[in-house]
Amino acid sequence: MPGGLAGPAAAVARRRQSRWRERVNTTLDLIRANPTGRITLKIFIGIAGAIVVTVGIALIPLPGPGWLLVIAGLGIWAVEFHWARRLLAFTRRHVQNWTRWATSRSLPVRLALGTVGLVFVAVVVWLSLKYSLGIDLVARLLHYLATH
Repeated sequence: MPGGLAGPAAAVARRRQSRWRERVNTTLDLIRANPTGRITLKIFIGIAGAIVVTVGIALIPLPGPGWLLVIAGLGIWAVEFHWARRLLAFTRRHVQNWTRWATSRSLPVRLALGTVGLVFVAVVVWLSLKYSLGIDLVARLLHYLATH
């Protein structure tokens, strides 16, 4: 149920989402009915998806929504390209499997997974700052500890 709604509120939300999807699909079908519109739509979807995926790939080494943007770009491409639809379904399936596996583990295992993730992000932030901006947080911290 969307947003944890129950009863009549969930039904209204589902109807609203269904109408929205119907309008989008109708609009896309009208555009695809014209040969020029079909080519223009493919080009537009291709460029928009490429921009979002490129920004996402650039952000992957940094903490933030890099992978989320790559998947969003794939979702944009999936509107028009069958290969992107298949790749998006593959990605969704594996993310769901990983989430199901991680949440079925005991609390110590989940804490270990979270700790490994946080250490990884910390190392990425440290290396990004060190090599892109020339700021070595570890050296500064050690210097601070030695002088105070």
